[in-house]
Amino acid sequence: MTARFQLPSDAVQAFARDGAVVLRGLLNADELAQLTAGIEHNLAHLSPLALVASQTNDPGRFVEDFCTWQANPAYAAVLQQSALPRVARQLMQSQTCRLYHDHLLVKEPGTRQETPWHQDQPYYNVSGRQNVSFWLPVDPVPLASTLRFVAGSHAGTWYMPRTFRDQQAKWFPDGSLAELPDIEAQPTQHRQLAWALEPGDAVAFHMLTLHASSVVGPTQRRRVFSARYLGDDARHAVRPWRTSPPFAGLADRLPDLAVMDDPMFPLLD
Repeated sequence: MTARFQLPSDAVQAFARDGAVVLRGLLNADELAQLTAGIEHNLAHLSPLALVASQTNDPGRFVEDFCTWQANPAYAAVLQQSALPRVARQLMQSQTCRLYHDHLLVKEPGTRQETPWHQDQPYYNVSGRQNVSFWLPVDPVPLASTLRFVAGSHAGTWYMPRTFRDQQAKWFPDGSLAELPDIEAQPTQHRQLAWALEPGDAVAFHMLTLHASSVVGPTQRRRVFSARYLGDDARHAVRPWRTSPPFAGLADRLPDLAVMDDPMFPLLD
């Protein structure tokens, strides 16, 4: 029987301080094989929420999909039965762990589309500080193509969310949130964290941590699954716009500031 993953003793402190931490070998070999099969099933059966996030002239292809775990038994098993919920609860310092959503991100070989600096939470329909996302590659990810984070950027400032390809404000109105600082031009003010990853490794990060990633090489395929969880203080934030991802009909069932108590977001043991 494969040994259960044990969270390193300094991981909770690092997550609280930096907003991101690397977790080596979070998934065992069986879970990794299950997740890989789930990703391939997802790619062959894209949902109505799927999108191509790269330009039409990009020699590669950047495919995303959202919220398919209920139709994908492999995803459901990894999200609920692996070490992920337990580790999420520990990192969030929460008594409870609620599944928020899954997110597929696949950059095919030669993809030139970068993922620009952004936070995730401003795109979402949730408030609260206790949350965590896991970025789980099933392919080796070299340092040049990995996710990069600005250490400590989860402290509280919400930055304006914009579309990745044309930088349009489709969520909060222009001027209502702070604009993103020039991270690359101010390296001493914005300390970056990044780790090369092997299949089974993960990066855990807060939904307000600024992050970005680069292109992939001509022979490199980068298949990544993101698992997102909520803790005790998470509340529904009703938005007058379509969130990313959207949750159809949720606002009719859950009022603003309600606990995220809905079949879409099961509590996990």
